Amino acid sequence: MKLLMLSALHRSAAPLVRWAAQVRRCVAAAIVVAVAAPLGVQAQAPAEVVLPPVRLALIEGLSGPIANAGEAVHRNLQWAVERVNARGGVAVAGGKRLLALERFDSKGQAEEALSALRSAIDQGIQIVLQGNSSATAAALIDAIHKHNERDPARRVLFLNYSAVDPILTNEKCSFWHFRFDAHADMRMSALMSVLAQDKALQSIYLIGQDYSFGQAVLREAKRQLAEQRPDVRIVGNELHPMARVKDFMPYAAKIKASGAQAVLTGNWGNDLTLLVKAARDVGFEGSFYTFYGNALGAPAAIGDAGVSKVIAVADWFPNVSGAESAAFYRSFRQRFPKPEDDYVHVRMQLMVEALAQALQASAARHTPVTAATARFPGLDITALALELERASVGIAGQQGQMRAADHQFQQPLVVAVMDRQGQPGVAFDVEGSGYGFRVVRSVSAAQAEMPHSCRMTRP
Repeated sequence: MKLLMLSALHRSAAPLVRWAAQVRRCVAAAIVVAVAAPLGVQAQAPAEVVLPPVRLALIEGLSGPIANAGEAVHRNLQWAVERVNARGGVAVAGGKRLLALERFDSKGQAEEALSALRSAIDQGIQIVLQGNSSATAAALIDAIHKHNERDPARRVLFLNYSAVDPILTNEKCSFWHFRFDAHADMRMSALMSVLAQDKALQSIYLIGQDYSFGQAVLREAKRQLAEQRPDVRIVGNELHPMARVKDFMPYAAKIKASGAQAVLTGNWGNDLTLLVKAARDVGFEGSFYTFYGNALGAPAAIGDAGVSKVIAVADWFPNVSGAESAAFYRSFRQRFPKPEDDYVHVRMQLMVEALAQALQASAARHTPVTAATARFPGLDITALALELERASVGIAGQQGQMRAADHQFQQPLVVAVMDRQGQPGVAFDVEGSGYGFRVVRSVSAAQAEMPHSCRMTRP
């Protein structure tokens, strides 16, 4: 375990190490120039200015009950950063800058996340990444807004890859916050397009984590069921403490006793894995309509009982058709070959690509970098945000665009059902479980788009 941690730290620190080595080489070259010049020796100073990397602060729960979800995020972002750096980094005035991803453990707590934010700002980091917990994201949005008003010379930008409470790009939208995941109402609409066609479904149990996101999921589920399937009875509507339940058997027993034919949940991480395992153990034979049922141990936990019964919605699945998509997934598995590391998100790759695109486009707004100012060049966060508003990026055959009005990324969504690997449409399994997800519904970006109520204040 220590070796694995050291390996991860080495990879995260690599851009900083490479920059330091470049600086040493240039300092050595400058000494040669300084010594040679008085002697009349012809010497040429290095033309390229050594630029430090763009540092990114990942503030995430990397320990505690949701650490598996946090580590999955880190792998995705690490790979995205490595891919940008492999092509030389980001072209800016005076040269190129690599990206450097740095880990800050929030322990899954909002207060710890705010402490990590203060630490990152004190270290001069201007770009923050977070997503696991909408409650934490809301706290970061508020703190960053106040910081940017108080200290405009050190403004900070927040890139959100998973916090999907709709309010974050509606009533609580911020110029300094960009969301790259479809929000909960968008995901629910895609999921409901499949649920609504299940004519045999007559009863459903709603269960979720008791915080802003879980509450939003159940609220929207009730609204959309009333609109699209008013004949379906809601036989349970329950919230449970987030990341604190060790034994879901009592909840599973209530689900079975209710006579529900299906469960709908936004649970993620261990709260989902333990729920589906408990449901299997009590003999629940109904379907699961989920936001995140396609990984982090859930397919293996439910096993054969989940075939044709676990439905998930995402921005992308490994079994999305197309050679580019398959090549992308194989490349990820080559980088992270362990079965337990098999959880890749296209949206996180698109987010880092959008950042690289915006950094390059906004470089023209900076004062040209010189040898005197290159040591710690700050980012023009306002210029960067304006470029991110225009971001349009693609990877693995997937395309997405940022909507400037509310900073909600617009992208296709996919609904898939669990099946055995090797069945038609299931070339790839999940986490070596022997089960994969077969695409049953594709929703275009235009179909997934929803109106907003954002009234953004701009600097």
